[in-house]
Amino acid sequence: MSLYDDAVLVLKGYEGQDELRQSYLEHLAAHPDGMWKACHAGHVTASALVIDPERGRVLLTLHRKLRMWLQMGGHCEPGDATVAAAALREATEESGMAGLTLLPGGPVRLDRHPIPSPCHWHYDVQYAALAPSGAVAAISDESLDLRWFPYDEVASVADESVVRLMDATRARL
Repeated sequence: MSLYDDAVLVLKGYEGQDELRQSYLEHLAAHPDGMWKACHAGHVTASALVIDPERGRVLLTLHRKLRMWLQMGGHCEPGDATVAAAALREATEESGMAGLTLLPGGPVRLDRHPIPSPCHWHYDVQYAALAPSGAVAAISDESLDLRWFPYDEVASVADESVVRLMDATRARL
């Protein structure tokens, strides 16, 4: 199965956010290259909020280009077998943590947001990744900083999309 086919299956099976989910499916139907950064009309991305429920905190990265505190995530790559694998790869690369596991149940949320030219949209499929006990984070080249935030501090440093992802993740836990 191709990554494109996996994305369509994941989105068809995703429950909630019906109008937004349908816009993802329509985008992919209109753009067979919609999984890749080269699709300037927009492309699917995969992200994961790294969470430590035992300590009531989430790991955020200060994105080098956007200069915003965000969950780990980014573009799908040809070696990604599934959207979930892309999200886990991105979370592992950007957190520096081995042993992350995705929260069962598939994506936690969808978030479509505009991006600077030449592309127009990121169709982000958002997962949650559980940090293993005792894991130590290590900053990547894509980040200016990497930091754990208690749940109640996230809204003071991150935008609403991150807060919605955190709330949806906590609800699923």
